[in-house]
Amino acid sequence: MRIPELITDSDPFVSLEFFPPKKRDDWPAFLEVAARLKALNPLFVSVTYGAGGSTQNNTLEICERLISSCGVEVMPHLTGVAADEEKVERFLEALGPMGIDNVLALRGDRPDNLSGSDEELFATFPHASDLVGFVRKRYPEMGIGVAGFPEAHAESPSIAADLDVMGEKMAQGADFVITQLYFDNRVYFDYVERLARRGISQPIIPGVLPIRNLASLRFILELCNAKVPGKLINALLRANEEGGNKAVYQVGVAYAKQQVRELLASGAPGVHLYTLNKADMCLEVMAGLY
Repeated sequence: MRIPELITDSDPFVSLEFFPPKKRDDWPAFLEVAARLKALNPLFVSVTYGAGGSTQNNTLEICERLISSCGVEVMPHLTGVAADEEKVERFLEALGPMGIDNVLALRGDRPDNLSGSDEELFATFPHASDLVGFVRKRYPEMGIGVAGFPEAHAESPSIAADLDVMGEKMAQGADFVITQLYFDNRVYFDYVERLARRGISQPIIPGVLPIRNLASLRFILELCNAKVPGKLINALLRANEEGGNKAVYQVGVAYAKQQVRELLASGAPGVHLYTLNKADMCLEVMAGLY
């Protein structure tokens, strides 16, 4: 079923992001994690798509496994980097027989393992909006999600320019937005308000990353433009000094739980948890919240 209609027909919800394990030996453990998280009754789950489409086949097979073993609504990611129309068309054609009605359309980052200039890698789909427009034209009934950056994309020259990019994604046919992770809810609500002033009324789903340990936080922050409030940094550092990873984990759970509670109480349509393919923390964060 199309996610836009699911959002409209649902009370505040949770959705989840998974990434396909690179080693097939890790797939059974991953599917066990997904089965545990089924307890959250996710509205949908998204499955990432490797740089340059490097895990495209894994993405499709994992989607199929999630549908058959967990019975969840699945939305694969689809990136435009290093892709041409034929490659994207083949991917989209494979979704119909699987009963998949939604994709998350992304430009994608330049992968380190692919040669060629940026002009070559992004020749067909230089922007996410180009990919959105292609999907909308070829598959008009497809539900299309896009990424939003409340603190602006790292490559954007300004917040205003980033909002212009979002406007173009919507003009090309995007149905809803999932935001990049962030750690201050004021950033999310300011982002929603700025988009609303530009006439963008599609659902904006906030993305939340529960902090598991300092090492995982450092890794994630290398990949995105999120800023960590000083109060949270101090709490994490103090916890690490006093109790190590276990104490950091507890601070991470408490902070994410409060973040989700405030989001749902203040009108967010739902929350999208970046699971890092872990079940325990997500279950603790959401316990008793909805």
